[in-house]
Formats: sequence, structure tokens, C-alpha cells
Amino acid sequence: MIILALILKTKLNDTFYLKRGLLALVVWAFGVFVVPSCKKDKLITDASAKLSFDTDSVLFDTVFTTIGSATRNFKVYNTSNQRIKISDIRLEMGNASPFIINVDGLKGKVFTDVEIAAKDSMYVFLQVNVNPNNANSPIIISDNIVFTTNGNTQKINLEAWGQDAYYYYPNKALKFSNGEFLPYSIISTQNNTVVTWTNDKPHVIYGWLAIDSTQTLVMNAGTRVFLHKNAGIWVYRYGTIKVNGNKGNEVTFQGTRREADYADEPGQWDRIWINQGSIDNVINYAIIKNAFVGLQPEITPDVSAGGATLNIVPSRLRLTNTRIQNCSLYGLYCVAYNLVAGNNLVVNCKENCLRIALGGSYSFRHCTFANYWSKKGTRETPCVSVSNNIEGTSVFDLDSLYFGSCIVDGKLTDELKLDLNTSNPNRLPKFTFVNSLLKTPSVINGIANYTNNINTNPGFADTDAYNFDLPSSFGFTFSNTESVNDAAKFPTDLKGKIRNLPHNPGAYVKNQ
Repeated sequence: MIILALILKTKLNDTFYLKRGLLALVVWAFGVFVVPSCKKDKLITDASAKLSFDTDSVLFDTVFTTIGSATRNFKVYNTSNQRIKISDIRLEMGNASPFIINVDGLKGKVFTDVEIAAKDSMYVFLQVNVNPNNANSPIIISDNIVFTTNGNTQKINLEAWGQDAYYYYPNKALKFSNGEFLPYSIISTQNNTVVTWTNDKPHVIYGWLAIDSTQTLVMNAGTRVFLHKNAGIWVYRYGTIKVNGNKGNEVTFQGTRREADYADEPGQWDRIWINQGSIDNVINYAIIKNAFVGLQPEITPDVSAGGATLNIVPSRLRLTNTRIQNCSLYGLYCVAYNLVAGNNLVVNCKENCLRIALGGSYSFRHCTFANYWSKKGTRETPCVSVSNNIEGTSVFDLDSLYFGSCIVDGKLTDELKLDLNTSNPNRLPKFTFVNSLLKTPSVINGIANYTNNINTNPGFADTDAYNFDLPSSFGFTFSNTESVNDAAKFPTDLKGKIRNLPHNPGAYVKNQ
């Protein structure tokens, strides 16, 4: 502005000073407009500069019916004020990858020295070719696109279904008072219907899959169920679920992520939630793993009646020969339910392997509850927790709690907690522990009177690898009346071995 004022004050016939003023104005304008643009074109090499993406993963969820090809894309952003050079864009599996990248119109597996202008972006297109009719192909094909920029490495996960599958997408939603939604779909639009899942193709669930009133979902042996992030199975009131697995041909429930890093990652999906439910729910020979809560059978008790009336409509689950493992909260979470369980292995969960709340009626025979959680977060809660009250006030009926020939074990000093309110002599909780190995420092009244073994190390084979076999040196065996009755209900263990007398507690017969 000063230069402009000098020019205006210069006499028109003073050519020399006029030219000098104009020259100064040109130099000033060059400095204002040209120099910053040169700075903007400068290549940023700061190690703190990273790329941004509009997604962290790309899923090819098309149902392929022939040898097929699908295309997806995502955007890569340079949010800095200078150009950025991506020194390397590559598929982690290299030439072995079924994916193909398209950058700037060129297809390939590897690209080098790709630049993005300041405050600009680019598309990356992806293609995958799979053969869904190849029975030996993986259920999910996975890879990563790796971006290397100024020494920083960033990844985008890629997934494609390598086999044909049955997909279940939410088409409804429940809206809660806080504005959040729960997306769900129903197994059938018809009431009084039975839907049977076969094992010919995987079943992939997005959102919540609901079994509505009077509906029944039957899963044949060998059915494979994959649940996406936050997905779950919801057995609504009067609905029924029947999981009919066999030894060696179990029904499996797990997350959709198939990379090696996710093989043992907890919390990948939500839970199997039996909310009220019918009287004849059955889960036999199932593997439930890597969930938030593995299995939650629940009745909503009448709190206004102080818990006196638990089951207006009788609800029951028979849970047998099932493994529940590696859940990021609870393995088996029972709320005021009626549960008959035997030959189950519930292990390695972040909070409780078994949590019973608000009373109910339960029998556990030849079950192993063992918590050797070793992942993120320190576990401070016991392996098994049982309660019949809410903060010591509202008391609910614990009609029966039977642990026969069971193991309760883990890393903590005390792996068994009974939070039982006995203030009402007319509604005292009823519980029995017999012929069981229990890790607890305090001898709870009634437990020590039933041939239980307290604080003996079972010597499991490899708890980190979920191998809870008992060694041949395991010496705690029995052949009394209770053990004979328990073995008669489950004459073979989870692996199919015969329980000969005298026999040991837990889901597995000890090694011979």
C-alpha cells in the first residue's frame, strides 16, 4: 500500500520515479502471490505427515455364482499444505494376491513414487477374482494394501468371500430414546415357521438376526455362522433356537475377519442373546468364540415384586458339549434363567467365564470353567460369579444351583464368588457343589461338606492354546452316588471318551 501511495503521488512527467514505483509493485506482488505457491508445490518430507483414507477396510460381499470379478474403490487424501509422495503402494501378498490395484488408470500389484498435490485426493480402484465353486478355497480371502510415505506405513484391509454364502442384511431398526438404532432382520416373514440352516455354504450375518415369536431356527451339524462387527443372533420371546451339532461336525459361531491377526481376537461380534425364549432351546456341539458375550440366556424378572415371580412363561435352554472361549466380556451370561448344562468348556474371557445374575435355576455337570485370560487388560473378576440380588436389596429366587463334577479354576487366588442375599428365610438360595475342583481361598458354608477339592492345580495342558486336557497324574477322582448319577447323564466326555469309574471332574476325561 505504501508503494501504491508513492506511485499516486509521483508526477506523471516524472518517468524515472514512476518506473521505479511500478517495478517495486511488481516485486511486491511476486512475493505475495508467486512465492507462497512455490512453497505449496514443495514436496513434504516430514515423517509426521501421513495419508488419510475414507475407510479402513474394503469388503467384497457380492454373492459370486460363477468365476466372478467385482470392483470397489476408496479415496486417499493429502491433508497437508504441500505435495506428498507415496514411495510405495503394494499388495502385502504380492503376486500371490487375488486382488489387483488400479492407480491413475494403471493396473498392477505394486506402484512407486505416486504424488498427491496439496489438499488433494486420489481414487484407488480394486478388483478381485475368485472361484466360488472351488470347495477348497478359503471362506474369506484377505490381504492388505500397504502405503509407505516418508517412512510411515499405513494399511487398508481387503476381504472377499471366496465361497458362495448366505447373507443376512438388516432391513429394520429399533430406535432408542437416546437416538441410537439397532439394525435387525427377521429369519422369516411368516409366523409359526421353522427355518433350517444347512451346512452347504457359510451363513454371514450383518446387524442382528431375530428369531421372532413362534418361529424356530434349526442349525444342522456343520453349519458355519460368521457374524460381522456388532452383529448378533436374537431369540425373541417365545422364539426357539436349536443348534444340532455333532462331535467333529460342530456348529461354529465366529467373526467375519479371517486374517491370521484376527484368529484369536476377542470382541469381533456381539452375542447370541436368548431374550425370554421358549422352553425347548437346545445348543449341542457348538463352538462359540471371539465374541463380546458368547451366550446370554435371559429372563426379565418382575423387579416390582422383589423378584418373587421370575418366569411367567417357563424358559429353558439345554446347553451341552459346547466350547465358549475368548470373549471380551462374559463367556456365558445367565439372567434369571432355567439352564441345564453338561460337558461344556467355557474358558479365557476378560471378565467372567460364567456370570449368573438375578437368580434362576441351573445345573452344571462335568463342565470346565477356567479363566487364564492373557490379552489386553488385567482381569480382576472371578471365573465364576453368582448373584441373587441387585446391590444387596432386591432379592431374586435362586431356585437351584448345582455344580456336579465340575472344575472352576484360573489365574486368580479366588475364582469363585457367591454373592447371595439370605435375608429372607422363606426364600433362601439353594446351591450344591459336589465332587468338584474349586479354586477359592474361603470355604463357603456348604461347599466343603460335599467331597469337593479346594485349590488343587489341575495341570491343564496349554491354557493359552485352549487345550484344557488333564494330565494322567491328575489324582482327584471319585465313584460316589452323585458321581454315578452325573456320569449317567453324560457317559462320554466332550471328546467322546467313556467316563469309567472312578472318574475325574471337568469336561474331559484325564489322559491315560
